[in-house]
Amino acid sequence: MTMTTGAGLARRRWSALLWGLLGVVLLAVLWEGYKAIGPPTGVVLFDTSILPKTDDRSMPHLVDMLSRAIEPVNTSAGSPPVWVAVIGAALTSLGVAAVGWAIGSVVGFLIALLMQRLQVAERAVLPWLILSQTVPLIALAPVIVAWGGKIQIGAFSWDRWMSVAVIASYLAFFPVAVGALRGLQSPDTIHVELMRTYNAGWFRTLLKLRLPASVPYLLPALRLGAASAIVGTVVAEVSTGYKGGIGRMIIEFAQSGTSDPAKAYAPIAGAVVLGLVSAGIVALIGLTLKRFNRQEAAS
Repeated sequence: MTMTTGAGLARRRWSALLWGLLGVVLLAVLWEGYKAIGPPTGVVLFDTSILPKTDDRSMPHLVDMLSRAIEPVNTSAGSPPVWVAVIGAALTSLGVAAVGWAIGSVVGFLIALLMQRLQVAERAVLPWLILSQTVPLIALAPVIVAWGGKIQIGAFSWDRWMSVAVIASYLAFFPVAVGALRGLQSPDTIHVELMRTYNAGWFRTLLKLRLPASVPYLLPALRLGAASAIVGTVVAEVSTGYKGGIGRMIIEFAQSGTSDPAKAYAPIAGAVVLGLVSAGIVALIGLTLKRFNRQEAAS
């Protein structure tokens, strides 16, 4: 049974990898195919552009992007290759996003515990959680930066990257809270009643029943939270003016898009890879909980 299950998991992982590679190939074919047959001025419908232009300035060839990625960022002496600069910026953003994801996951899980413990809390808090996600980041970022700038305790002073992490956690906590709540409420009534017959209190029921049952729901929520933290970090870097991350690099490279269009796509690809890396990190965390994750629930 164990060997059969292990073989099935291996097949699913290889299948997921192959489908992912197929998706990348299909995207490349669509890019080059549209560039080959699409009109240079793009497709315009009712004075609205619905498909991009296909000239080399607006839509470079993939081979041009790859060749530009191994060239120096600029002509100054000692300038690193574009791919090295992108990796450095991506690692900076990954560190900030990890802090935001960790804070958001803890806050989201604590809120889920509160809502599971008190039904009145679920009715009171859940609508506000949903409402919180309608606030645009572009309006939230200046407020957080302004408030954070006033915080100074002894030698500690608020740094701008902390504002970015707070914004990332703001996006990350919601899927974790909702997913954890679903998981904590997932045990069947008969199992909960069985714990009561054993005279198990709420905390013991939480440890022995609800937490293990929540794992299949919690892992997809953590993955979604990690992706949201990456998006929040990239957007917040632009909104707050934090330098050194992949979000700020996207803006800086885009400013030279007219004279060097192929370079502008390197940090965009770096942001995509950053999202995949964050999902992979959560998957590694899930391996430590695989004995509770017999069948991962849909998020």
